[in-house]
Amino acid sequence: MSYTVFATIPVKPEHMEAAAQAVASIVPATRAEDGCLIFEPRRAADGSSTIMIFEEWADRDAFEFHHAQEYTKDVFAQYEGWLQSPPQLVEVRSLEG
Repeated sequence: MSYTVFATIPVKPEHMEAAAQAVASIVPATRAEDGCLIFEPRRAADGSSTIMIFEEWADRDAFEFHHAQEYTKDVFAQYEGWLQSPPQLVEVRSLEG
């Protein structure tokens, strides 16, 4: 069974562009990972400084592998001063079963 996560990343307004670029920079490498099924980062349409990422992985191990990659660690390190509060990760499941 796949492992699916919805991440909400609250960014300080003055760092939103840099944060969006940092996340966008890892999209190709992330999507190329063997266990990545879906990795869709989005910016909040209401103008708030929030990044949301819908992620689906083959399994929890694939998700953890992603977070162990240097490019992912680099983005997290950049976030340290950019975030309003810690990212919220919520595991989600399909309504269809």
